[in-house]
Formats: sequence, structure tokens, C-alpha cells
Amino acid sequence: MVKKVAVLTSGGDAPGMNACVRAVVRSGLKNGLDMFVVYEGYRGLVEDNIVQVDRNFVSDTINRGGTILHSARLPEFKEESVRKIAVENLKKRGIDGLVVIGGDGTYLGAKKLTEMGVKTVGLPGTIDNDIASTDETIGFDTCLNTICECVDKIRDTTTSHQRCTFIEVMGNRCGDLALYSGIAEGVEMILTPDHPLPFEEITSTLKRLRNGKKKHSLVVVSEKLYPNIHDFAKEVSKATGIECRAEVLGHLQRGGSPSARDRILATQYGVHAIEALLDGESGICIGLVNNRFVRYDIYEALNLPRDKHIELLKIISLVNR
Repeated sequence: MVKKVAVLTSGGDAPGMNACVRAVVRSGLKNGLDMFVVYEGYRGLVEDNIVQVDRNFVSDTINRGGTILHSARLPEFKEESVRKIAVENLKKRGIDGLVVIGGDGTYLGAKKLTEMGVKTVGLPGTIDNDIASTDETIGFDTCLNTICECVDKIRDTTTSHQRCTFIEVMGNRCGDLALYSGIAEGVEMILTPDHPLPFEEITSTLKRLRNGKKKHSLVVVSEKLYPNIHDFAKEVSKATGIECRAEVLGHLQRGGSPSARDRILATQYGVHAIEALLDGESGICIGLVNNRFVRYDIYEALNLPRDKHIELLKIISLVNR
């Protein structure tokens, strides 16, 4: 059974990470474990930036955005020689359990540590919602609400000037943020890697709407779908004769205090991570599937197909044009 557990955040920051760290620390302490935090993700493991903490360390953090443990990317962690340094740093403190909060890359690093003797549990912390082993990741709900607030404001000026606005949202090649925000905002089109539309269909749809009573249009687009969304908007404008603009929401989508949903979800994930370690589990990640928390082997999780939103894709053409 584990006696000493550390927790780290890795990859892109996400609202709710602090709530999750808080839950891991306090749940661990409640179960009689010695708790540690690692600053700057896997880099902190390698550089020995590990600190033992008590429950006061996470006081007044549940409502804070970002991550108090900071985050850093360390491509060199793929090398076994680098991971050996991390393992030795854990061993010299007697830390036998590790909870990692992040995305797919974070999960893979945890699995590699498991194969080197460290008991690990992965928790999904990413605004992109691009982890197939869970229906919802920490930070997704907050980011989604931020996008909706921005689109509400953009709608005002788009309507006033009777133009078409392409709004690029984050997602890192995952279309969930575009899909959910587009449905929530009732936009005219949603363009994602899972739901791309031919250029001719985009232009013909905008022309049809303009020839009808709809004099303005909003289109939500996943990042990286087009090399430059501003250039794409100009191409559409040239092809349709409609004034088109592009807005890139950028990193403001990551920030802000986590929503109530993300605070609760992150807390649940943290408690389940400690329970899994106490049950002797290792090399697994926790997911929320059909409103139930489940455990997956990390390799299994990384190979799951991303087909959980097929039903949402079906309704776009029925209600959003």
C-alpha cells in the first residue's frame, strides 16, 4: 500500500487544476498519507522540485484558475535516462505514488514511470476535452462558458454591421469546444476536424442566408483547421461578396476562475485518484463515462476511438442553419 504520494500538473493549464490538486492533497492526508507536490510538471521531477505539504497549502485554491504548481513541457522525458533521474528523486523521499493531471502526453509519461516501478494515476486536465477515455475533462466547462461569453459579445457587432464573423476557438485538433459552443450559441456553421465542410458549401450557405432574411452570420471554427483564419475569411468574402471578419479568441479561453461544474468534477477526480492508489492500482487513468467514474489502463485509454460526440454532430444540420 502506498504511504507517500506526490501530485503534479503537466501540459497546458486548465481551470480546475487547483481544485483537483486540493482534493488529491486533502484526500490523501485524510487517509493517513504523506503528501507532496511537484512544481513544473515532469521537469520538476527531474530537477527535484518536490515539496511536502499539509492541508493549509491548498487553502483558498479551489476557485483559482491556472495551476499553482505551474506547468512545463519536457520533451526529453521520453528518454529513459531522464526518467531514471525522476524515479531516483521520488525514491530518495520514499514517494511510492504519483498523481498526474494533464492530457494524453502526461498520461504517457505516467505509464512510462509505472513501468519503472512508480505507482501512477492519471487525471484528465485539459480544456480541449480531447481525451477519449472520459466524457469530460477538467477545464472544459469553464473554457466553454468563456467562449460563449465572447461569442455573445461578438454577435452584437456582427449583427450591427451585418457581416459574417469566423470565430476560431482552441481545441488542438479536437473539435469539442467548437462543437459545443456552436450549438450553445446557435451559430450558422460549425467547422471542426470531425465536421469539415467544402469551401463551396460554406460559401453557398452564406449566400443563401444573405439572400433570405438572415443578414449576418456567425461561424465557429476549430483552431488548426485552416492555416490562417484571417486569410480564409478574406477568401470567403471574395467568393461571396459578403463582408467577412475573423476573430481568434486565443489564450483568454484558458484563464479565469473555474466554473462550479469544474470545481466539483475536479474534486471528484482527485478523490478517485487517491482511492485507486489505495486499492493498489497503477498505470491507470480515471474517466467519467455515462456519469460514472471508471478506471482504464493508460495504454488502453490512449487507443480508444474518439466517437463520443457522433450524436451531437448529427443535430447540427437540423437546428443550426
